[in-house]
Amino acid sequence: MFVAVRSSEVTAVDFNVILLAAGLSRRMGSQNKLLLDWAGRPVIRHVARTYLAAVGPHLWVVTGFDADRIRAALAGLSLRYLHNENYSTGQQSSVAKGLAAAAEASATLIGLGDQPLLTPADIGALMAAHNRADTRRISIPHNGVHRGNPIIIPHSLRARILARGTQPGCRKFTRSNPDLVNALPLDSAGFYTDIDTPEDYAALQTPHAGIGTDPPPPGPGGNRTAHP
Repeated sequence: MFVAVRSSEVTAVDFNVILLAAGLSRRMGSQNKLLLDWAGRPVIRHVARTYLAAVGPHLWVVTGFDADRIRAALAGLSLRYLHNENYSTGQQSSVAKGLAAAAEASATLIGLGDQPLLTPADIGALMAAHNRADTRRISIPHNGVHRGNPIIIPHSLRARILARGTQPGCRKFTRSNPDLVNALPLDSAGFYTDIDTPEDYAALQTPHAGIGTDPPPPGPGGNRTAHP
């Protein structure tokens, strides 16, 4: 079971979340990876509940491919939706859609809809680490080998990322501007594990992968939790 733990560390910065759920899921074949079963719920619902448990109701979901089915899978959750008509051009267009439309906050988490191993505690640890670092920079989980997700974008950099014309996404920006990045040492597998192929999904169907766990639903008015 996920345990919700409050911490004052995260109150230094107010966060919102953009959850990307617009992709074509090409490598999964005929299935949409976000609609695969995870602990009796679609993957995207499990992931959305994780973010709600960690951050509260400040969550925008960017849809695109299979938008109606994605929204049906999320029915009843306290979410807001943005539709990316240009989803076929790639993830960067969904990032731009979210950053341009989501409500202002001191910082925005950009999350992927296909990371079911991520827990509220993981997200809380990332937010707390961001608060301890230079909050003017983009914060990225890093385990010494790989970059992870979600990442955190400070409000002060949103305009610069959006100004990149046809390439408004974060990866090229962060690689071109390493001085604007906090590489945060976080080891949890949830940051570095996603589902792209049937083989990825099959590999996660093991007891140690977290099957059967589920974040608690947010309480009234949102539940700011899991801040170790």
